[in-house]
Amino acid sequence: QVQLAESGGGLVQAGESLRLSCTASGITSSSYHIGWFRQAPGKEREFVAVVSRTSHTYYADSVKGRFTISRGNAKNTVDLQMDTLKPEDTAVYYCAASRAVLSSIRDSNMYNYWGQGTQVTISS
Repeated sequence: QVQLAESGGGLVQAGESLRLSCTASGITSSSYHIGWFRQAPGKEREFVAVVSRTSHTYYADSVKGRFTISRGNAKNTVDLQMDTLKPEDTAVYYCAASRAVLSSIRDSNMYNYWGQGTQVTISS
């Protein structure tokens, strides 16, 4: 069966860094767009970053210049390096996989598989 699993969340102070990892099983992750989304309490889920199946990267304006998405060195992993974290980055972070067309790559509704989420909390 297809499974995605996130790791690396935690509680850190503003200005610090975290590195999240998404590990896929049951699929070859290089054949999918792998995206990161986040959802804060009372807020709708929002796009954060994605690496396409052709390995192009795209970012939300709110994280551009601070976050970096990459296909990891470990087999079937995608990492999200988060630097200069801000309290407004606090959310549950999810990774997801999609084979949708490139024009829909930021749309969470186009993702077929989702991880369980990992909590990221940034204190001020």
